[in-house]
Amino acid sequence: MSARQAGLLETLLPELTLTPRKGCDPKEYFARGVSGVWLEVGFGAGEHLVWQAQKHPGIGIVGAEPYVSGMAKLLSKIGDTQTANIRLYMGDAHDIVDALPDASIGRVFVLFPDPWPKTRHHKRRFVQTAMLDDLSRVMKDGAELRFATDDGGYLVWALERLMVHPSFIWLADTAADWRTRPEDWPETRYEAKALRQGRPCTYLRFQRVDR
Repeated sequence: MSARQAGLLETLLPELTLTPRKGCDPKEYFARGVSGVWLEVGFGAGEHLVWQAQKHPGIGIVGAEPYVSGMAKLLSKIGDTQTANIRLYMGDAHDIVDALPDASIGRVFVLFPDPWPKTRHHKRRFVQTAMLDDLSRVMKDGAELRFATDDGGYLVWALERLMVHPSFIWLADTAADWRTRPEDWPETRYEAKALRQGRPCTYLRFQRVDR
């Protein structure tokens, strides 16, 4: 970690950190008015989160990331771009989801999460039926859940749970819809590494059905 990143952890992070408050409208986490709020779970180095924030200045982006290294890298990008519509939580995304009121989130990103490949660790995977229940509660009607992975085992696991969940419908008509990353979905550092190493990536888009 560079001296600049360490300094941003001490100065900028406190300004952008949110404290989950039970039932709080997530728009209230932003000093500047936003028309909606999106959530990214585990943003890694933050390339995707910053890109979305820049392309959608009227949307508040909440990012949850438990690792200091990822947070430090993101803060460096925010410091360079002066992106104002970002709020951060250095901890478990479950804390944020649990505190959100019903139908308050317009989009959720779960991009290249840890696949926890060992069978005994599968319970640690973010995509679980119980978590999908929680996400269906906090997502607005028509809201989109985006999931990406380069791990075949995790892909099967996620599809097995998403396809049978009554609150979500898969937005795919052809194979290209899940093999090709949409234009409004920027490449992440982890994705680029996976592709260089010959691991194909899958991009899933699921929509929250109307209540």
